Amino acid sequence: MSPRHQRSLTRRKVLTALGGVAVAAPAVAVIAPHALAGSKSTAAGADAAGGLPLTVVNNTGSFGNDSVHLYIVGNQDGKQVRVTPEGALAPISLSDNGADGFTDYAIPLAGSGETKLSLPQMSGRIYVALGKKLKFKAVADGNGNAALQYPAGWVTSDPNYEVLHDCAEFTFNASGMFCNTTMVDMFSVPMSIRLSGAKDQTTGVVREGGRAAAFAAVKEIPEFAPLVVDDVRIIAPGHGLDAGIFAKDYFGPYIDEVWSTYTGKDLKVTTNAGTFTGRVRGEKFTFDGPASVSFAKPSTRDVLFCDGNLAAPNDGTTGPVAAVLGAGFNRSTLISNPAQPTTEPGDFYQTDLTNHYSKAIHAAMEDGKAYGFAFDDVADFASYIQDTAPTGLTLTLSAL
Repeated sequence: MSPRHQRSLTRRKVLTALGGVAVAAPAVAVIAPHALAGSKSTAAGADAAGGLPLTVVNNTGSFGNDSVHLYIVGNQDGKQVRVTPEGALAPISLSDNGADGFTDYAIPLAGSGETKLSLPQMSGRIYVALGKKLKFKAVADGNGNAALQYPAGWVTSDPNYEVLHDCAEFTFNASGMFCNTTMVDMFSVPMSIRLSGAKDQTTGVVREGGRAAAFAAVKEIPEFAPLVVDDVRIIAPGHGLDAGIFAKDYFGPYIDEVWSTYTGKDLKVTTNAGTFTGRVRGEKFTFDGPASVSFAKPSTRDVLFCDGNLAAPNDGTTGPVAAVLGAGFNRSTLISNPAQPTTEPGDFYQTDLTNHYSKAIHAAMEDGKAYGFAFDDVADFASYIQDTAPTGLTLTLSAL
């Protein structure tokens, strides 16, 4: 599998559309957009109704099955939908809001042991909430269509802020299953996904004691310590910046050093399109090669969200270069390695000024792979797996 930053499509919009607001077509639809290429094949594991067997395993130890609440929400053909306990797709409806103003889309687990479900073809998220249910609100979008207001665990005023919850992302369609465990927004509940099909793959497994180690590591860095919310979650620094608990100029010195360094020498960035050679000229980092692309100096927020001046359009040229630069900033490898992307994980996060959140999340994983920022898939270090002939998906919740 080639690194996803070298493909023509990305999952960037997941970052900006799930900030606790209603969206007409959930950004989860672009989690694995390369899956939407229109293949006429049929996923091998689909049943007559097109569903994929989904198994949920509760290994939390401290929460019984009756205290684990599951939600599968997303979109199909541009419409927002959710999965019922029977495995059917149902449209989001304003009438689904109860007396408290929120929906109850929870899917209960089996009384004991594993829970067997059927996952319809759709793009979406599988949320789990431990101890308490999540409050999804059905609202009208700008076009008057019913849409969901998603949980935003990084917003103190969100009704789900106190709820222990997390999610995995997926796109399942005729081309196959494309899924990941995401920490782009926050890290809370250890969960892994196993995808069976043409091959057997697992990702997202948190090593024993890894969650506690990640919380402790983030707490040790003064600038990052406010991102730790008790023993509930660690908020990603980008959201922390927006909330005023993370410095808006944190990456400023490193960004300035990158700009200064490459005023006098070349940075080479290799993507599927070829090798781009860049220097800072007139305040812009300008690259020549397969195409001419340039970037204005990014802000700390641009680096953390891989957005703004590091925005990556799906054009096969500017986008892949932006993705590599975004990864290089977050991993702090741009100055130490003038040939990007850096592919040796031992070279990541080696400076004091780095994305310590992502560093801690990766260290917590058995395989070292995680989605600590939007383009953590550069050089294939994201907790992402895919199969064009899937036969089953297993979501396992591990001990906290």
